[in-house]
Amino acid sequence: MDDSRRAFLQTTLLAAAAAAPAAAANDAPTRLELDAMRGVASAFMKQHSVPGLSLAVARQGEMTYTEALGFADRDKGEELTPSHLLRIASVSKPITAVTVFLLIEQGRLRLEDFVFGPGGILRGDFGKPPYPQYVDEIRLKHLLTHTGGGWPNKGTDPMFRYPRMDHPQLITWAIANVPLSDPPGQHYAYSNFGYCVIGRVIEKVTGQPYERHVRQAVLSRCGISNMRIAGNTLEDRAPGEVVYYGHGGDNPYDMNVRRMDSHGGWMATAADLVRFAVRVDGFSAARNILKPASIEQMTTPTIANRGYAKGWAVNRSNNWWHTGSLPGTTSILVRTGTGFCWAALANTREPRGDTGGALDRMMWDLVGQVKGWRA
Repeated sequence: MDDSRRAFLQTTLLAAAAAAPAAAANDAPTRLELDAMRGVASAFMKQHSVPGLSLAVARQGEMTYTEALGFADRDKGEELTPSHLLRIASVSKPITAVTVFLLIEQGRLRLEDFVFGPGGILRGDFGKPPYPQYVDEIRLKHLLTHTGGGWPNKGTDPMFRYPRMDHPQLITWAIANVPLSDPPGQHYAYSNFGYCVIGRVIEKVTGQPYERHVRQAVLSRCGISNMRIAGNTLEDRAPGEVVYYGHGGDNPYDMNVRRMDSHGGWMATAADLVRFAVRVDGFSAARNILKPASIEQMTTPTIANRGYAKGWAVNRSNNWWHTGSLPGTTSILVRTGTGFCWAALANTREPRGDTGGALDRMMWDLVGQVKGWRA
């Protein structure tokens, strides 16, 4: 879908949300519209060689559509269902961001908190002071906004190096061996490693493993019980988890996914992600698990990048979203300014293509098949 088509859909969805009564939130697609939606999804799968695709859409806080097409395990003929778990890659970052803001509301963290050094949250847990240049100037807000001063994904991403290292070993190594290039807060550089460090911040202030705390403090409040951190190998496959398929040399089972926990390690159903999104969408203070002021702060971009806030990409249409990509995984979670939340998960990716962008365009097209949603 080109930009003009997407803009048209966004405009019509906005008109629908403004004109329709609240009861319309429960409108479900007709049989013909469901067929059209499946046609859009099937065409995407064929074009991008996707074995399995899981989808979910909510409108005005109500789940209106879930679908699963293709295979969870192609070789065994196991069909994908809406209850199958898939890795979500960097769609994990909004979950981590929401966890941080809940801790801020509880007075246990502040965005201005330093992370490293004698006055920092982590103090000297990783390496020994004095730290290299800029490290002890990093604040929590810098990691959330990818303005920590370095450790970018491009070229020097520590998260894909030394897979046998645990978190303390990797963070200690990266601080000592991957110098920061800029003072924190000045430049945007998307960083998986920064969100890995946020996971350790959460562990420090809660005294719990990251996964356990998030499941108890965040996911359970969203009615989600099955999400968990993924394993690394095919032998680690959890009950109800799909098989992942690589393209062009990608190996979905040659990574330390478990170490990616707070930046890219979660697995979920598409419906679970939508359940999470509608509890932080900003449309209902009664439904949301964060206060309106927290949600506004979480989704306000920085001067360094007007398209990224704290754990969410944002735009002028008041849409928030995040994409994810790993070998064997393509994912997207979207909250629109028109009252929709949707998610799509695939168990493959094209390493030299744009599966993520195509997945985004496909979802806008799919939602646009329902006339009642477009008024």
